[in-house]
Amino acid sequence: MREQAEIAIETADVILFVTDVRQGLVDADGKVADMLRRSQKPIVLVVNKVDNFEKFMPDVYEFYNLGLGDPQPISAASQLGLGDMLDEVVKHFGENALNEEEDERPRIAIIGKPNVGKSSIINKLLGEDRVIVSNIAGTTRDAIDTTIKRNGTEYVFIDTAGLRRKNKIKEEIERYSIIRTVSAVERCNVAVLVIDATEGITDQDTKIAGIAHERGKGMIIAVNKWDAIEKNDKTMKKFTEDVREKLSYMPYAELLFISAETGQRLPKLFETIDMVIENHSLRVATGVLNEIMAEAVALNQPPSDKGKRLRLYYITQVSVKPPTFVIFVNDKELMHFSYTRYIENKIREAFGFKGTPLKFIIRERKEK
Repeated sequence: MREQAEIAIETADVILFVTDVRQGLVDADGKVADMLRRSQKPIVLVVNKVDNFEKFMPDVYEFYNLGLGDPQPISAASQLGLGDMLDEVVKHFGENALNEEEDERPRIAIIGKPNVGKSSIINKLLGEDRVIVSNIAGTTRDAIDTTIKRNGTEYVFIDTAGLRRKNKIKEEIERYSIIRTVSAVERCNVAVLVIDATEGITDQDTKIAGIAHERGKGMIIAVNKWDAIEKNDKTMKKFTEDVREKLSYMPYAELLFISAETGQRLPKLFETIDMVIENHSLRVATGVLNEIMAEAVALNQPPSDKGKRLRLYYITQVSVKPPTFVIFVNDKELMHFSYTRYIENKIREAFGFKGTPLKFIIRERKEK
């Protein structure tokens, strides 16, 4: 439990320390308060279960003894005091958090397990050792946003930093790495999953890739240290097959074989990022989509069950990042995922959509 708390503290911007007014101040509260103070992060002390402010306020004052500032009385059950608590939280966000959403620059998260070469790739692109690295797994000191300008476009690279050196939790490296990845992926347009060519694709790689896939981000797989392995004419084909098999849920991801050490194919990385960003924001006209769907239905009849056949009435694109489509049908139950995948493949054949997932929402419409 302590390890989980330390990981959460390490990755938080603001910490909500929730206590219980009915239980009163207990030893454990004091121990947690000491741990939070050492983090030097903004802390909002919350006293829960204050269902009656008049009755419980004298008990709330006891929590001043923790030395964490003014306690915020709330009742989660009765939804009391939540607005004041949130106002207190927002005070700690600063300007940057609010401005980030307005930042239109492409944001690229470099993700992957520790020591696969994430920071080395950014250093090579940048041309300087901005992100301090060493050969020991997980020694990048922190997640750093690095701005790189190329051909007049500014790119913001988010290095997820496997682990901070000062962190003592050896057995929690993987979980910590996952938490870091989630926060970076949520801020990016495109995720670049870095895999170590000398190790091949591992279970942890597939877990990290899943984070970007589930959040609908553009995806590039960069196989790093390609210069460090012995190769013949079948090596790249074999590695590609292995990656595609283990990441079968994301066949759309672009695959590059690179070397941060030598700079091999790194210029190609920028070209691929540009293409994926464009595809991630691509809109297709409704008329064209319905032509593609009508042709697909004519080539491969929709499934039926107990004499009732699936009918597809209409398709339209409702959003981008990722491109999201709504298909209106007569019966949602008849729309098997394999037929949805078939329609997706037909759309991809027409428009490519390389490097980006496509999302489909199935809606029922009564037959006239």
